[in-house]
Amino acid sequence: MAPSATDEPAPMQLPVTSKASTINASVLHGARDLRLERRIIEDPSAGELQIAIKTTGICGSDVSYYKKFANGDLCACMPLSLGHESSGTVVAIGPQVSGFSIGDRVALEVGIPCGQCGICRRGRYNLCKRMKFRSSAKSVPHFQGTLQERINHPATWCHKLPDDVSFDAAALLEPLSVAIHAVNRAVPAPGSTALVLGAGTVGLLTAAMARQSGCSTVTIADVDQGRVDYAISKGFATHGYVVPRPLHSSSSSSSLCGSLSSGASTPLDGMMTPASTLPFQNSLDFAKSLAADMLALSSMSTSSFVDDEDDGVDVTFECTGKEVCMHTSLYATRPGGKVIMVGMGTPIQTLPLSVAHLREIDILGIFRYANTYSTGIRLLCAQRRGVTGAGFTFPSLDDMVTHRFKGLENAKGAFELASRTSDDNGNLVLKVVIEA
Repeated sequence: MAPSATDEPAPMQLPVTSKASTINASVLHGARDLRLERRIIEDPSAGELQIAIKTTGICGSDVSYYKKFANGDLCACMPLSLGHESSGTVVAIGPQVSGFSIGDRVALEVGIPCGQCGICRRGRYNLCKRMKFRSSAKSVPHFQGTLQERINHPATWCHKLPDDVSFDAAALLEPLSVAIHAVNRAVPAPGSTALVLGAGTVGLLTAAMARQSGCSTVTIADVDQGRVDYAISKGFATHGYVVPRPLHSSSSSSSLCGSLSSGASTPLDGMMTPASTLPFQNSLDFAKSLAADMLALSSMSTSSFVDDEDDGVDVTFECTGKEVCMHTSLYATRPGGKVIMVGMGTPIQTLPLSVAHLREIDILGIFRYANTYSTGIRLLCAQRRGVTGAGFTFPSLDDMVTHRFKGLENAKGAFELASRTSDDNGNLVLKVVIEA
């Protein structure tokens, strides 16, 4: 029987309202035009957590946006909060979220893929065409970065932290993820030899991951003596090579050797590419010479056991994005080896591809990372406990933080320092973080 009508009024459906509050945010409006502003933040939506940001590390791409309002081919077209290497605490939980509690400490994976396309379903979500990445100008409107007091972020991409992992180390899980992804793509066999070009944050962590994977020797090269010394003293690499500066000096550094700096981690002003200053063949000859010098470092103890025809490392990780470094990578890699393109720098390069072609050198690109945060957290836990893998203890990520700035109001000073390799006292600048 159908229900009969009654005179009782139907219950009123009240609209669901969310509470909004105001927060401080560091906002970039143009080159070096960084402002502290007030923004409105709503309660977290379904599937979201609200995170109070505790630590944000400054990345090379952040420095590029700060200095040029652009990063490579990506030009910002509206105000943009920077920052994507971040950690914090859960302060609010949205509907349909389980497994989190207020006060949980988390690391943020800041790239949000669509989750529906074929690429996402195959697990390579870092390549999703609809990816939104915090502090990047690729999507419009831009996906705002983490240099804000609080942000709402999908719970799926918030990774809970053990109590003994610091906020600083948790923030560095982001560049560590790049290194993990690079080594995952390289798949070095135990006992392999590796070369890492560029000793910035990503280069150092890539060298450490190569050692963690079982590489017997890992040589790291950079134009900065302090960074190479740091890499060796802290155990990131087994051998270090400082690229000589005197050749063909320019206003800031050698136009050839200076290109072998840590890529986006330490942008240098006044630089010219090798191809623009010397004939191309001279550039190749210089790259061959560099490769030979780097290989000589690690081959001294094994020279009697190495076949001359198999000279070269098994895998080279190119972490600068510079053309001369790609040349050097190809010449330094053995026949049948691999070159992993980690650094994003010069978008169009002229390369001696016949070197790769005739020696069957695989050239593999990597873009950000996928499925790496749980691995990174396990590595940090093992490092805290002093657990070794293949006789190697992973270096401390906390020690990589050389300078800290307190509060968003001091962000400008942090960006200025992050664009340098040493501070006013001559101390090494490696990783600069902004803390709440």
